[in-house]
Amino acid sequence: MKKSLRLFLLLPSFVVGGLFTNTAKAQCGTRYHDKIFADSLVSDILYGYNIKSTGTVDSLKLDIYFPKGDVLTARPLVIMAHGGNFLGGSKTGSDVKPLCQDLARLGYVAVSINYRVGMTGFPLPGPDSSDATEAVMRAVQDGRAAVRFMRKSFETGGNPYRIDTSMIFFGGVSAGGFIGLQMAYLDQMSEFPTYIDTIGKPGLTGGLEGNTGTPGYSSRIHGVINICGALGDTAWIHAGDEPLLSLHGNVDNTVPYGSSTIVLLGTFPLLEVDGSYSIAARANEVGILNCFETWEGQDHVPEVSNAFYYDSTIVLMRNFLAHFVCGDALNCSYGPSIVNYIGMNEYVLNENIHVYPNPASTQFTVEFGEVSESVNVSLIDATGKTVFSTITNQNRVTVSRNDYPAGIYLVRIQVGDAISTSKLIFE
Repeated sequence: MKKSLRLFLLLPSFVVGGLFTNTAKAQCGTRYHDKIFADSLVSDILYGYNIKSTGTVDSLKLDIYFPKGDVLTARPLVIMAHGGNFLGGSKTGSDVKPLCQDLARLGYVAVSINYRVGMTGFPLPGPDSSDATEAVMRAVQDGRAAVRFMRKSFETGGNPYRIDTSMIFFGGVSAGGFIGLQMAYLDQMSEFPTYIDTIGKPGLTGGLEGNTGTPGYSSRIHGVINICGALGDTAWIHAGDEPLLSLHGNVDNTVPYGSSTIVLLGTFPLLEVDGSYSIAARANEVGILNCFETWEGQDHVPEVSNAFYYDSTIVLMRNFLAHFVCGDALNCSYGPSIVNYIGMNEYVLNENIHVYPNPASTQFTVEFGEVSESVNVSLIDATGKTVFSTITNQNRVTVSRNDYPAGIYLVRIQVGDAISTSKLIFE
């Protein structure tokens, strides 16, 4: 998790361009910072219809993840969109489902959406820039429709999902990151490529809002979480636009880290796009609050298969969102760790855990308060591999470095169903 570049501008807590209210602040504490809920799910809610690239009609559905047993009536909403090259993927995919579950455990309402996928030229004769742009546009229209659907449920449906419409964030992984970025910054039809036929091509009518469903309601979002996505042109980003969190590997061979041509499946050159590095630089230039995490030496979406990078993703998402929801000072760095309180005993795990020295040279010690059951202590390296694990009934354990190379590790402490992680550096 070494950071090569992190760009951010600090604006006053609670307010960014007048977008945010502070309705959730009174409920902050452990909530929105640690996992204090189990998650529950309502799946396959129809939010709209629209025409796919094939000319057939697609029924578009979403899943809603809730904090189980929660009594709040106004909770921030995070909508997530999956990856898949705009050719496939699912709202239940491993790139988005765990994030939605963890957001619900933190106290948010999280929504995972399906959207229209497919390109008219794929697989033969091969997609081009028009096919790719059209695919992104259809997906963006669907993302906007999902926001409108949730906002209508609040305004006219009695707020059945108990959301706070002053705090709606849109996030996505890979192609889903594209969707969130375009929703935030492609806000004028004059910016959309003029070579695209938005009248004659299937499912492209309706301009930026589209015709997927729930017309007449706002599709406004209040912040973007971009995981390995890209934007058509950073010139679309202007002062006063939505705040942003981006995470991206600097050797991504699927979606450019900087500004370059995206090559679909390593075969079809499609579009010149601006990746997260270029987006963060532009956001900093025009004064937009943003956090940017570079995953050094990593390819595309390492958080999907690597516990080390998943942990950094959910911690940074927690930090970014808590700035707006709770008024926390903006924290663009890893930490503090997220504690899972679900199923915990009476002791408070995170208040009793100490990892020292840190940085460490030859050994480190993990110390925790008195516990009534066994404690599992693990050390995880940057590849996601568990290099050390032990179970103890004592209140401390000392781990020798052995031949572990220098770098950043995660110390994982588990007691029953309760889990805490801490960052450790070997010098």
